[in-house]
Amino acid sequence: MAQAQKITPRAKDFSEWYNDVIIQAELADYSPVRGCMVIRPHGYRIWELMQRALDDMLRATGHENAYFPLFIPMSFLAKEAEHVEGFAKEVALVTHTRLKATGKAGAQAVAVDPDSALEEPLVVRPTSETIIYAMFAKWIQSYRDLPLLMNQWCNIVRWELRTRLFLRTTEFLWQEGHTAHATEAEAEAEARQMLAVYRKFQEDWMAMPVITGRKTDSEKFAGALRTYALEALMQDNKALQAGTSHNLGQNFAKAFNVQYQTAAGGLEYVWNTSWGVTTRMIGGLVLTHGDDNGLICPPQLAPIQVVIVPIWKSDAEQETVLRTAVSVRDDLVKAGIRVKLDGRPELKPGAKYFEWEAKGVPLRLEIGPRDVAAAQVMTARRAGGKAPAKVEGIARTVAAALDEIQAALFQAAKERREAHSIRGATKAQFLEFMKGGGGFAYGGFCGSAICEAEIKRETAATVRVLPDEEFRSPQVPRTCMWCGKPSIAEAVWAQAY
Repeated sequence: MAQAQKITPRAKDFSEWYNDVIIQAELADYSPVRGCMVIRPHGYRIWELMQRALDDMLRATGHENAYFPLFIPMSFLAKEAEHVEGFAKEVALVTHTRLKATGKAGAQAVAVDPDSALEEPLVVRPTSETIIYAMFAKWIQSYRDLPLLMNQWCNIVRWELRTRLFLRTTEFLWQEGHTAHATEAEAEAEARQMLAVYRKFQEDWMAMPVITGRKTDSEKFAGALRTYALEALMQDNKALQAGTSHNLGQNFAKAFNVQYQTAAGGLEYVWNTSWGVTTRMIGGLVLTHGDDNGLICPPQLAPIQVVIVPIWKSDAEQETVLRTAVSVRDDLVKAGIRVKLDGRPELKPGAKYFEWEAKGVPLRLEIGPRDVAAAQVMTARRAGGKAPAKVEGIARTVAAALDEIQAALFQAAKERREAHSIRGATKAQFLEFMKGGGGFAYGGFCGSAICEAEIKRETAATVRVLPDEEFRSPQVPRTCMWCGKPSIAEAVWAQAY
């Protein structure tokens, strides 16, 4: 298999496998700018499909899209103490507005013009709470202006030392929602609602099962009252934080004086939330479903859901086969299925199979002279399995197959997660589990930051979430897995990306 030889097997080097899959699937490539990536059309189409589904879900919950500046005054970041401390090491600054020619050659041909220094440096957007709440302070006057529900699709810059395509890059794409509410209860309900929206998207569209819950104080967003997260288990048994939703309390409202006049005539600070998911989800899709032949893309997010590969040997066969292939393609297009007819004469069928397998196309239809004579096509599923299907009613057959593939990918990922999870872990079991490859370890937690730090130092595992009730173990742990003191909650530990 020529294509498969270009992809390092997972068992040999999982990290290399991940990079190879992305390159061979033409999802992204390395940028000349260190730490950044170029998202190629195939990868960007996946992001567009993610955007479309999520944007519909956000609008259905009453949110509107807006856009805020890329540049933020440095003083804004400093207004919320926890916030500035959390992002200080990651920000990029703009300090001057122009360059000047030096008369030298090469990289020294231009230099910063010292006369162009800004009065105040500008931060390149690491997140938008500060500038958005500065605007909220202008727009919110009374209780009639609440709730204010906004979202923006944009790019983010966080200066990363160690980067990996999609998972952690200096610049990435995301959506960030920001809302203002009259009460803490409304803000809490909003934060939880958006967590549920993300879960539905990730499980129904990405076929990626997640667990939800609250972050510990040491893991929460800088400046938040509470942070909720979605955690998924990848094929190498590392956790991926797939999204977060924050109840920001009144911290930012007080920093930016976002107040409203109550119905009784008094002044109160608003309660804010923020929440977001990023292009990291594409990395999660690869890590959840890919195999040694490349990407496996869930049908809901596949740029091409079906590829038709016609097979012929003579010119006469070519004409007959292509006529059927075009007819099948047209039927699928009418049914709203994203389909590609690969009629390239210069490539043999095997080479086409390898290419489309690497790109993760969920379903392949092979049509040869015998298939035409039998009024059928041969279906081949990306995750395995071949069967003939009648040309008559092909759109219904394909739609049903795509639904089955979507459901099967989710079920396989869920079963894999549960097979690599342990519950009621003792300290000894936990240490052995992490040493043996890891996964999700459920155990009692005393709430101590000291225990968290010791566990991270000895095993590289962190508390991913204090799980929501749905995901908790039937028997609640009474003691801390690590120190033996009384447990305040069950926690889920894992090594993570």
